[in-house]
Amino acid sequence: MGSKKRESSSMKESVVEELGQLKKDIDSAVEDAAAKPLIKRMKKEKKKTDTEMIPDSDIQNHTNGVSTSSNGPKASLNSMERRKHRKVLAKVKIGANTKKIEAATEKMDIDSKDDSTNENNESAGTSSSSGGVLPEFHIGVFKNLAAADVSVREAAAISLVKELRAVQKAYEKLANKDEVEDKSKLEAEKDDGLNNCAPSLRYAVRRLIRGLSSSRECARQGFALGLASLLSTVTSIKLESLLKLIVSLLEVTSNMKGQEAKDCLLGRLFAYGALARSEKLAEEWKSDNTTPLIKEFTRCVIALAAKKRYLQESAVATILEMIEKLPIEAVSNHVLEAPGFKEWFEGATEVGNPDALLLALKMQEKFNLEYKFGKLLPSPYSKNTFFSADHLSQIASCLKESTFCQPRVHSIWPVLVNNLLPDAVQDADSASGQISIKKHKKSRKVSSAEEDMERNLRCFSEVTVEGSLLTSSHDRKKLAFDVLQLLLPKLPASCVSVVLSYKIVQCLMDILSTKDSWLYKVAQHFLKELSEWLANDDDRRVEVIVALQKHSNGKFDCITRSKTVKDLMSDFKTKKGCLDFIKNLVTMFLDEGQSSDEPSDQSQTTDDNSEIGSIEDKGALVTLGTSEFLKSWIVESLPSVSKHLKLDKDEQFHVQKDVLKFLAVQGLFSSSLGTEVTSFELGEMFKWPKSAIPNALRQMCIEQLQQLLANAQKGEGPHAVVSGVEANDLGSYFMRFLGILRNIPSVSLSRALDADDEEAFKKLQATESQLSKEERNSGLSTDANKLHALRYLLIQLLLQIMLRPGEFFEAASELVICCKKAFGSSDILESSGEDEPDGDDAPALMDVLVDTMLSMLPQSTAPMRSAIEQVFKYFCDEITDDGLLRMLRVIKKDLKLARHHNMDSEDDEDDAEDDLLGLEEAEESDVEETGETADSDEQTDDSEAVIGVDAVTAQLPVADGDDSDDESDDEGMNDDEMFRMDSKLAEIFREKKNQAGGETAHSQLVLFKLRVLSLLEIYLHQNPGKPQVLKVFSNLAQTFANPQTTEGSEQLSQRIWGIIQKKIFKAKEHPRDESVELPVLEPLLEKYLKLAAKPFKRKKSAANPSKKKQSASWNRHKMLNSLAQSSIFWILKIIDSRNFPQTELQKVCDIFQNALVAYFDSKKSQMKCEFLKETFKRRPWIGRHLFGFLLEKCGSAKSQFRQVEALDLVTEILKSQLSSAADISSADVSKKMLKTHLPKLCHLIKHLVSNMPEKQTRRADVRKFCGKVFQILKTFELDASFLKSLEPEGHTACESQLGDVFLALKK
Repeated sequence: MGSKKRESSSMKESVVEELGQLKKDIDSAVEDAAAKPLIKRMKKEKKKTDTEMIPDSDIQNHTNGVSTSSNGPKASLNSMERRKHRKVLAKVKIGANTKKIEAATEKMDIDSKDDSTNENNESAGTSSSSGGVLPEFHIGVFKNLAAADVSVREAAAISLVKELRAVQKAYEKLANKDEVEDKSKLEAEKDDGLNNCAPSLRYAVRRLIRGLSSSRECARQGFALGLASLLSTVTSIKLESLLKLIVSLLEVTSNMKGQEAKDCLLGRLFAYGALARSEKLAEEWKSDNTTPLIKEFTRCVIALAAKKRYLQESAVATILEMIEKLPIEAVSNHVLEAPGFKEWFEGATEVGNPDALLLALKMQEKFNLEYKFGKLLPSPYSKNTFFSADHLSQIASCLKESTFCQPRVHSIWPVLVNNLLPDAVQDADSASGQISIKKHKKSRKVSSAEEDMERNLRCFSEVTVEGSLLTSSHDRKKLAFDVLQLLLPKLPASCVSVVLSYKIVQCLMDILSTKDSWLYKVAQHFLKELSEWLANDDDRRVEVIVALQKHSNGKFDCITRSKTVKDLMSDFKTKKGCLDFIKNLVTMFLDEGQSSDEPSDQSQTTDDNSEIGSIEDKGALVTLGTSEFLKSWIVESLPSVSKHLKLDKDEQFHVQKDVLKFLAVQGLFSSSLGTEVTSFELGEMFKWPKSAIPNALRQMCIEQLQQLLANAQKGEGPHAVVSGVEANDLGSYFMRFLGILRNIPSVSLSRALDADDEEAFKKLQATESQLSKEERNSGLSTDANKLHALRYLLIQLLLQIMLRPGEFFEAASELVICCKKAFGSSDILESSGEDEPDGDDAPALMDVLVDTMLSMLPQSTAPMRSAIEQVFKYFCDEITDDGLLRMLRVIKKDLKLARHHNMDSEDDEDDAEDDLLGLEEAEESDVEETGETADSDEQTDDSEAVIGVDAVTAQLPVADGDDSDDESDDEGMNDDEMFRMDSKLAEIFREKKNQAGGETAHSQLVLFKLRVLSLLEIYLHQNPGKPQVLKVFSNLAQTFANPQTTEGSEQLSQRIWGIIQKKIFKAKEHPRDESVELPVLEPLLEKYLKLAAKPFKRKKSAANPSKKKQSASWNRHKMLNSLAQSSIFWILKIIDSRNFPQTELQKVCDIFQNALVAYFDSKKSQMKCEFLKETFKRRPWIGRHLFGFLLEKCGSAKSQFRQVEALDLVTEILKSQLSSAADISSADVSKKMLKTHLPKLCHLIKHLVSNMPEKQTRRADVRKFCGKVFQILKTFELDASFLKSLEPEGHTACESQLGDVFLALKK
């Protein structure tokens, strides 16, 4: 029922809308959006409208028809009859409306045809003025005003205004206007106050106002545009009438539901906005400056804003739109005096009204009024007083309530930001630098403006952002980050620390530390915007990094589990940015008062006496306070500043110099006179913190200094040094800097050195200085590279002495001697003869150098190990077999205690099998020296039962031409000069064992082995074809196969495996020197063949091993098997490359034959058939030698399985002979071989077909083998000889078992 009433009440508007279009459905016309908000009001006029639209005759007829049965006494109709009566009336009304529409449409069609013959323009044609007919107005434009496309709405508004202006002009020229109104077909009420307007214009105004309440598509925007355009161009529309129409047509009644009331309120808001934009109010004031309509308009807007919160901001925008077009007199006398205006401002701070604050600020900015805006603005107004802490506290409630419009940011915040950071001061840093010195007054003004801006920004940040928003709800925390993002585009780099304050950074860390937080994405987005803001500005980048780390005590990335600071530090673009960053970090390191808002209790507890004592006791970073943690981050960050920076060498060197000076001063030196020292030679002042630096921090400075020098050495590349004092050589600059500071009386080393360390320190300084001269004199030569590497090793060793006093002075003395002997300069060092042993008993230079480097490896830092590797790289070509064995002996040391004789017989058997590669050697007799094992009486001595690989490799010639017996090298273990390194290692490991138990010694030995492996890898890379590679290989393979040397360290095992595979097996070169003799290779081949055939056995001692242990054991067995097979292929490749005569290769074939005997006769042999086939495929000559033997074994194998595998091997040999038959000489050799073994082949075929296997699959393998043999015999034209040699019984058996295959051979 309700819907039918609404349809009938809106029928009038539907009829009017359809006049300019083709016939359409009545329902679609009824649903026009302009009628919806007026349904309630139109219901009141229902009776009147129905009476006007329905002819009296029709009503009378139907009434008579319905009431024919009621001519008697009056009786009240029941509900059913009343319902039928209403249905009849509704049908009559709809029929009458339809007829009316059709009549109007026909008339419009006729008028259109007549107009098109008279004129051809955009709008419909008009009748002649003499006829008194107005131009036609097409109401179809209202539909386009609601279109989503902006261009369509604009075109519709232009068309609307154009047609209505033409109608109004024609209307004003008419003499008899009443006649036109009576004949008008458009509905327009007479009491709307628009008496001077044409009926079409009156209708359009009402229609536009009503359409503003429609929520369909973009109806409000389009109708507001049309209304504003119409009011700004047609002057006959009275402002007073318009205000009344807005209130009456968009009235909100008590009967309206929520959405209807909201639509009407929004419609009024858009109507007032269109009126303000149309300049109608300004024109009204110009015509009459005492008009009350401006006050009335302001009152209406303020009253509308008071109804709903969501209307306030737009209402303020409407008032501001009006004010923009009014002079100051009108604003002062009309707008500010409007009823309710003053009260609105006065109550704003109490209720928290950000829109009132926005209006007050905007009006004050534009007109500089002396009006009292309640407590919103200070009186008298100034920016400094507005942004004072007291005033910001007063308006805090207004700003906090601006969150109601989230996720959008309220308009008050951009206004505040523009007042805080005006565009003129945005680039204050750069602008102040361009001011001329002569203009002192202007400079003072700019400086004052910058100070005011920073002070205001600080107050705003502390009071508003931190005090009001961050301490409140999640919505207001989000608003705080939104406000910070608004500040960023205009924020000078110097003010970053004000915005990214301690509380902001702490809030960021709290949010980012919990991914489930509601604000997590907000914080991430803020960091993203922050990163984009500073992307191309290193000044901003410096300030942001410093702020984040300063207020987080260097833990921002750690707490937030991100790489924010790390990524920011890796993107510096300029040298200036790097230097500024270094300067800021140094300042932060020295100024403890600014390190944190919450300084650590432990930051001031260190005095000068704390420098005396062990690092382990006092230097752990875990005990450091908060400020020390920040300092430790500074120290760690400095060397990496220029790591990712793409600078030329001069700029890179400049950056590295600044970092080096800071690290050297703070790590190596201390001042006895205050905290500042000036070096006149360098022209610089050096500072220390007021409180003494803890030992751990000094140690970290030295370690980072080492790392900086190591990075510089890597970045230089070879032949980087040229003539000059420093020549961009950071090592030379450091040694010069070190010497200058040591000569300053008030400066001393931070750690007091004993006599041995002090002497070693001076020797290293003097030796490095002389080597530097030698390097500059060497030019671009190989010696220059050696000298450069040695110099950096000396520098690293000098710093290592400062790190670990008392441990490296001996290594320093030996290294100095090596430098002297290597380059034979008498003035390198004036040393006594006791340090320079001469004569025949003196060890070789490379032996001493290798011994020295090995003694430094266990306790060295990573940069020092890098320097050792660089020296080894350039000197490894000269290494002796003795030096190489020293390194290999370290790799072969056991990681576990010696085994006892308390195992069962099965374990002993397995141990014996483990010694196939000589796993237990006589070299291990020195195990009691190391102190790592039990007494020698309890050790298992398996060396007598097995021939070790070292006994084989001892036959290799010495690389440097020494003809002495290599057996003495292995038996020279009692030579104290040769094994000093072992005693040193034993002492180191014994100390570690006493300190933290056996596990520490175990892990230290593993690390030592890994470091020595790095040296061996360098050696193999530099010398891939030397005969010593065979010795390295045999020892590494032996170490890998021995579980005692790799047990408990998967990393060590994998590292050895990788070196063998990549640097030996897959190397581009292999040992092919004549000194590699066949007697050396044959025993190796035999051992690896035994390893390849070794079965996998589970020890009885482990009754129920876990699946994990079983899997690990099986994987190790597979790796050993793979190692054995690859080793055999590699040894055979070496044998092939030497081109030994066939007579010498007979021993190799015998070794393979013995392995095959075990393969066929013993079930324990686990040699893979695929491996043997691959061997015959790669080395056909082995297959030719073993062909006859395999033919015999095919018939005499103990199991049918081995028999079938033997057939596969024979087939593979035949294939290899067939593939080599392309060459005539090879074909003859292959044919000769087949002809020689033809009787054996005939006997084998006869044996196979006469004793066919029981299993079908194996019978198929036999038939396949016979077919392949027959095919190869045909290829070599030996089929006739074969048939002739085959006995009659063989013929019969072949015909019976092989059938067509054998018959084809006979044909």
